[in-house]
Amino acid sequence: GRRSSEMIGPKGPIFETAKIAGIMAAKKTSDLIPLCHPLPLDRVNIDIQLIDNRAIIECECRVTHKTGVEMEALMGASVAALTIYDMVKAVSHRVEIGSTVLVGKSGGKSDFTA
Repeated sequence: GRRSSEMIGPKGPIFETAKIAGIMAAKKTSDLIPLCHPLPLDRVNIDIQLIDNRAIIECECRVTHKTGVEMEALMGASVAALTIYDMVKAVSHRVEIGSTVLVGKSGGKSDFTA
């Protein structure tokens, strides 16, 4: 089944906290990944859906620049996933962070669609 309602854990609202962390991480990508240039992000949007007991995280970044923002999007999704883990580990350590994949990219040197 598909549900997008917020879940509250011992540390508070899980998905809202993960979204904020992911947005912050996307903005800090160049501080964490060597040779990644700081980019003035026009938009960062994180969507988290709970589908069959799995949190599906999508992070979309937009920039008006000569380079792509796939690293920022992957960073945002990854940190959102880590934040969900941190928010639920008091309840269970049997949480698994699955694959992180680039779903699509347009503009820059090349376009990509998974």
